[in-house]
Amino acid sequence: MISYDVIEHGRPLQKVMRETPSPKGTEVLVRITRSGVCHSDLHIWDGYFDLGGGKRFYVKDRGCVPPFTMGHEPFGIVEELGGGVARADRKIRPGQKRLVYPWIGCGVCPVCKEGQDNYCLQQKFLGVYTRGAYATHLLVPHPKYLVDASGIEEAFASTLACSGLTAYSAINKLPQLSPRDWVAVLGCGGLGLVAVSILKAKGVRNVIACDLDGQKLAAASKLGARQTLDTRAPDATQKLAQLAGGYLAGAIDFVGMPATHAVAYPALRKGGHYILCGLFGGEITLALPPIAQRAVAVMGSYVGNLQELKEVVALARKKKLRPTPVTTRPLDQINEVLEELKAGKVLGRVVLDLEHAVT
Repeated sequence: MISYDVIEHGRPLQKVMRETPSPKGTEVLVRITRSGVCHSDLHIWDGYFDLGGGKRFYVKDRGCVPPFTMGHEPFGIVEELGGGVARADRKIRPGQKRLVYPWIGCGVCPVCKEGQDNYCLQQKFLGVYTRGAYATHLLVPHPKYLVDASGIEEAFASTLACSGLTAYSAINKLPQLSPRDWVAVLGCGGLGLVAVSILKAKGVRNVIACDLDGQKLAAASKLGARQTLDTRAPDATQKLAQLAGGYLAGAIDFVGMPATHAVAYPALRKGGHYILCGLFGGEITLALPPIAQRAVAVMGSYVGNLQELKEVVALARKKKLRPTPVTTRPLDQINEVLEELKAGKVLGRVVLDLEHAVT
């Protein structure tokens, strides 16, 4: 098998050839045909997250130590089954195409048993703590993490494992919306665009897309955003509140920096939710009394659970989601893709096409 691995943080990924693993027990070997490239991989590649004030969180402190293989939006073909798979799931067969849920926990703690693997403290996330999908093959620990995404264009399907799931889970954390309420989406990259599409699919008509890139705002409009806002405007907060008519019930921040928080948080109506997904970095200071007085919520949302992935896949299979812009590139261009993503040159999502990767 071939993988492109982080050998040293911040340096180009290196091509590695190794023996293709054989699945054991409930493991399933998947031959990867599509692998989405996520912005959060830039932080893992660099080796740290910016906590603001000169502070950093280093991924090595959580066990993410080179060499390792990134990639957490896997789609592929079931190639081989471990000896215990038949007892775990009789429907899984070699040759089936499946989307892989990557946010895997220990599988035995109470949190995992409740279906909240993504909240497990003993994380085994694919492409973060275990080998990921920038590779021709991937070992999946259990067939329950394989999701049937038939009927969905395969490159777009791969993006649902993180981009679609993260947006869907964040949307689930919005307050109950009335017909007069509005939702702002901050950052119209891969996550923000699919969020606009999901909101539209869930019947949320009043969506304001916020970004500083006109091309991305235009793409958001095509996907269903009724209003757009260039966040570079000096009075962006006031404009956001005006566009919502004073009824901004939710702001989902897919950037995650002080500047985007400063635009969205003050514009919320009473009882509104500011939901942070983006990991750009930094820190904010909040006065405590107004949080209570305005009854607002400041909350984080990180990826999502397996059931939520199945739900967003179901929306896509029913053709309720408008596909976001997706560009496919070969695996051996992964370093160029990461540099383009870091430079902000990607519209929508780039997905690696491994269909014809040579092993």
